Amino acid sequence: MPEPFAEHLEAQSCIILHPGSRYLRIGRPSDSVPHTILHAIARRRKSAVPAYNDSFLVPQVKLDREGVREIEECRLKISHILQSSLTSDGSRRFATPPQQIAAYNKRIQPVQDGDAEPSPPWVQCDKDYVIGDEILSLHPKLDYNVHFPFKRGDLNIHSNLGGSITSVLADLETIWGHCISTVLNVPLKDLKSYRAVLVIPDIYNRDHVKKLTNLLMNGLGFAGCFVLQDHVAATFGAGLGFACVVDVGDQKTSVSCVEDAISHPATRLRLDYGGGDVTQVFYWLLKKCGFPHQVNPEEKMDVMLLSKLKHEFCHVNLNVCGAQENTFSVRTPGKLPSSYTIQMGDELIVAALSLFYPDLLKLTGPKMTLTQKPNPGDPDDPFDENYLRDTSRRGGREATEAMEVGGGEGGDAGDEDIVVDDQPIVPPSTLRNDSLAFNTVDKLFSLEQAILTSIDRCPTDEMKRKMYSCILIVGGGAKFKSLGKWLQNRLALQIPVAYRPEQIEIITRAKDMDPSMTSWKGAALMTCLEGSNELWIQQSEWNKFGVKVLREKCPFIW
Repeated sequence: MPEPFAEHLEAQSCIILHPGSRYLRIGRPSDSVPHTILHAIARRRKSAVPAYNDSFLVPQVKLDREGVREIEECRLKISHILQSSLTSDGSRRFATPPQQIAAYNKRIQPVQDGDAEPSPPWVQCDKDYVIGDEILSLHPKLDYNVHFPFKRGDLNIHSNLGGSITSVLADLETIWGHCISTVLNVPLKDLKSYRAVLVIPDIYNRDHVKKLTNLLMNGLGFAGCFVLQDHVAATFGAGLGFACVVDVGDQKTSVSCVEDAISHPATRLRLDYGGGDVTQVFYWLLKKCGFPHQVNPEEKMDVMLLSKLKHEFCHVNLNVCGAQENTFSVRTPGKLPSSYTIQMGDELIVAALSLFYPDLLKLTGPKMTLTQKPNPGDPDDPFDENYLRDTSRRGGREATEAMEVGGGEGGDAGDEDIVVDDQPIVPPSTLRNDSLAFNTVDKLFSLEQAILTSIDRCPTDEMKRKMYSCILIVGGGAKFKSLGKWLQNRLALQIPVAYRPEQIEIITRAKDMDPSMTSWKGAALMTCLEGSNELWIQQSEWNKFGVKVLREKCPFIW
């Protein structure tokens, strides 16, 4: 009798999950767009359990005098660059001083719309847990602890309540199971006839991927799954054979060069900043402009308001000069909405440009740049490429010694450089420490520096030239009008002459799609490809071979 896995090959029997630090994107390949759900869980606090809440926005840090001076200098530097820039018709730009804008904004009073319906009141609830967007309407006085399972693009492991790997995986199983059963209307008992596609970061922690695969197979009970890197999925979603992919998420930005569905390991970089950090810079600039509405970036409704204003107002359009009037509404549960009309100047451009001037992002603390570390080995997978490399070396040495003893000439067999692949050897000190899944680089790169560094690590000159000709921006953290044009101008000044293509194409909205959904869409397309059948791992295979089958079937170098 065939397994349920083999019977259901049509697209409807697949579920694609793209988990992020802020949102989970989930749906079937046949869906035109995925469901986007706040990737969080609020658990009812039991007696004697301390209160703990992960913040909805990357928190600001307390800066010393030197830190404040550095950030202020960076802001002034960007302002001077903008003032010396030209508009598209060649005229000089002008800016309204922040003090003048602040004096205007401080006099603004909210206007209540008497004809509008009051916003829905706070929700009182006694469930054991609440998931996703429903958390936003929970009454703040209720005894719930809020947990975000992902942080900075990786599992949110920490030493506080709910920060162990077991707790994080339990939260993920509850969130994903709830979304599958309530949003997709698939009963969990039917998952034995479904397959899952898990979209992971291009720089990944092998131990976490192993645990997430096990969660899908044995926790939720899928018949099979395959694991796909987000940058490779993004090229499929955009319909590109190759690209330098730049993924700006809420809490991390990653860059890598993808060619023929392979993300080259040497080119992968992950930066510890994203759209959430830009939101904090935007809030800092709003305060300088005398923003009239009282905002607390630790309150969930205020965080949602700040994110909304950032996406609506911030841009990199140099043709917009001077103070501009912007109107926005504030909705408080149980009250009538009120609206404000304020003035904003170049602050809207400065906030978006913090991606190119990361000194501004020090508002949210020190940042790291991460690169992929080679496979450190796994006790569950003893015959991996490390084993093959070591045995091939040993075999070469033994053959040489045998020939020397026999008086023969030792040919090339004993060459110490015999390897089975191009992965560097891992020092023994890191062999069993999988928490060190990444290498860290001291320097924090701006967006264009990260692109230049990533492409510079491509193996051939021809590939470097190709990558400079096609740069794909995805993710929800950089949806600012004209950002692509600014990036194009910055890169044009810095690309080495030898690799300069005829045209630098920067794609910010591939196929006119929301860039935050490009990777999910690519994963959906891949499930429908004929060749993808070989990538699926069946539940029975997983339970028999474990991580070995993951290494064999993943469409990337494990």
